[in-house]
Amino acid sequence: MIKHSQKSQRSILILILFISFTTVLLSCTQQPMDKPSISAEIDTPIKDEVPDSSVRFIEITTPKGNFKVWTKRVGNNPNIKVLTLHGGPGATHEYYEVAEDFFRSENIEFYYYDQLGSYYSDQPDDSSLWVTERFVEEVEQVRIALNLTSDNFYLYGHSWGGILAIEYALKYQKNLKGLIISNMVASIPDYNTYAEEVLSKQIDPDVLKEIVEIEEAGDYDNPRYMELLIPHHYEKHILRIPAAEWPDAINRTFEHLNPNVYVLMQGPSEFRASGRLEKWDRKSDLSKINVPTLTIGGTHDSMDPEHMKWMATEVQNGRYLHCPNGSHWSMYDDKEIYFEGLIKFINDVNDGSF
Repeated sequence: MIKHSQKSQRSILILILFISFTTVLLSCTQQPMDKPSISAEIDTPIKDEVPDSSVRFIEITTPKGNFKVWTKRVGNNPNIKVLTLHGGPGATHEYYEVAEDFFRSENIEFYYYDQLGSYYSDQPDDSSLWVTERFVEEVEQVRIALNLTSDNFYLYGHSWGGILAIEYALKYQKNLKGLIISNMVASIPDYNTYAEEVLSKQIDPDVLKEIVEIEEAGDYDNPRYMELLIPHHYEKHILRIPAAEWPDAINRTFEHLNPNVYVLMQGPSEFRASGRLEKWDRKSDLSKINVPTLTIGGTHDSMDPEHMKWMATEVQNGRYLHCPNGSHWSMYDDKEIYFEGLIKFINDVNDGSF
């Protein structure tokens, strides 16, 4: 669950330029994105033009009024419909592009979806909207609009999306056929403990000291912060690919991240959640989840893989998928094992052999 303040996001992009992530970022601004030119990005006209039938802007009702969220269907299978929940909060659907070829080859219908506050969806300026309970109700409204039912509905959440998937299941699991919790533990306090007691000890003490000094000073816009974190944390526990070679979908996800949502809910530090999610803990409630559930973790994840393995034993009908070469984005750095196991789970549930 990578965390950046609005200023630190600027630092990320400065450093990205320095190490040649991509020259495209040279002209981007560091504010939450205005509504993008979707026709250019996804070959889909909007507003007064005739839309692609696979793209839908779904109107959702919130305590602060009605807004629209963006979804896009890929594939067509009445028996298997996978709704993706991206991380962040405030990230985007873009990094799920890695799944498209794998799902298409197996005739799995799935949906890209930007949550409220993210990229193609509306981005209201009201901090009261950024609470887990409201996001759960948003997912339920999206489910209804897309006609996803317990006969076909698989909810697939990664990182923050895993938190959202757990919360949705605890309230609405009657609507699910299967649940996928990818690279997410069931407790933010446990995540913080793992970062402090395990991950931090894997960093050179001098490097860690400098990182801690920057965080304690609140100097997240210091380019040195990301200069230290990318080789010593990101490339080891977030995505185990040289940063200069990160896929375009990942770079675009960072570019389009909404820091107003992100920082408020998770805080600015890379090693400790301090936002509204800081005390989130559902370990004791996992036993209430009775739908077929897959948890996914990686050896090198920023989340404790043993915790994610344990989660599969706590739900009533669980399976754990371990990615031996994987990090927090195991879908990229251990993709063959990741998608083989994920697709097997979906097919096993679908044919009744799970």
